[in-house]
Amino acid sequence: QVQLVESGGGLVQAGGSLRLSCAASGRTFRSYAMGWFRQAPGKERELVAAIRWSGASTYYSDSLKGRFTVSRDKAKNTVYLQMNSLKPEDTAVYYCAADPYPITIGTTPDYWGQGTQVTVSS
Repeated sequence: QVQLVESGGGLVQAGGSLRLSCAASGRTFRSYAMGWFRQAPGKERELVAAIRWSGASTYYSDSLKGRFTVSRDKAKNTVYLQMNSLKPEDTAVYYCAADPYPITIGTTPDYWGQGTQVTVSS
């Protein structure tokens, strides 16, 4: 079993930054891909960013490139999402997810965290 726990969400003004963390525990993650998704009220869940656990490759939503950065710390079994220049439209619940296979658009990972709220005020 895999457990994912997100943290770091909160309220921030437009233009500000937040760093989300996802602490993973349970089975080994050496070959797992990790992803960050978000879901805003009334909207479908969307993939924000993904990273191989090795860190060898990353994926970003085209609309978020340059503002968001995904990274991982193997020693801490933790994946991060650094979010800069936040906009009100970034307001959503952000979820961490893990899967043995690469996470891309259309993927539904096997494991999910409980989500963390990010609210960006204008």
